[in-house]
Amino acid sequence: MVRIRVLVVDDHRIFAESLAAALAAEPDVEVSAAGSGPAALRCLDRAAAEGRRYDVLLVDADLGGLPGARGALPVQCVPDGGADGVVDGISLVAGVRTAQPGVRSVVLAEKDDPRRAALALQAGASGWVAKDCSLSRLLTVVRGVLRDETHLPPALLTGVLRELTAARKHRTDSERLVESLTPREREVLRCMVAGLGRKAVAERLYLSPHTVRTHMQNVLGKLGVHSTLAAVALARRAGVGPADLTRDVVERGGQLA
Repeated sequence: MVRIRVLVVDDHRIFAESLAAALAAEPDVEVSAAGSGPAALRCLDRAAAEGRRYDVLLVDADLGGLPGARGALPVQCVPDGGADGVVDGISLVAGVRTAQPGVRSVVLAEKDDPRRAALALQAGASGWVAKDCSLSRLLTVVRGVLRDETHLPPALLTGVLRELTAARKHRTDSERLVESLTPREREVLRCMVAGLGRKAVAERLYLSPHTVRTHMQNVLGKLGVHSTLAAVALARRAGVGPADLTRDVVERGGQLA
């Protein structure tokens, strides 16, 4: 029998243990649980290294919302997990999609929220399921996402489609604004996305701080924003990545600019 390997990630200990126990009663399901994002990532890495990758990740939409409640759950693996930072549910889904694209993620939510469900789908989730749904419904979703199906509650479909359409338009508008920048201004913008300040940008691009200041002001003006933070947010929506800082490490003998 082919067994489905499931990892439950929830910082509500009782809920996670109960859900894991219910799923484990199925003959074709093998379950583990983690109480935080970092613990889940360690568990996924360990399983991959052992050649026993997980198939489905069930993630709490509100993961990390209760400081102090996180930690390992004694269901199979996962050492203590909450001490090294908080990873929220949707960020965890995005990270897993990048690191282990073969793992299907399903978000478990207390309530229906079209905007957050749309964000979850954009992050790479294959489903959004109510925490109080029946076990049979959850198993249907788990087995369905392994067939590359996407599962959403019917009541959320209209709202999620509206959110995704709006996000696509927003991205298109952002891309159009970025395209209005000169090549040098785009270079400066990528440095801003990388978190570099004016002096660091000047050193990297071999420009004077005054020239960099002028470029930054032009970038803000053309993008129609009033702060570096807003410019970076718009750039990310448009798909602009950060400047490659590893180049500086090589060129400067290992010293990061």
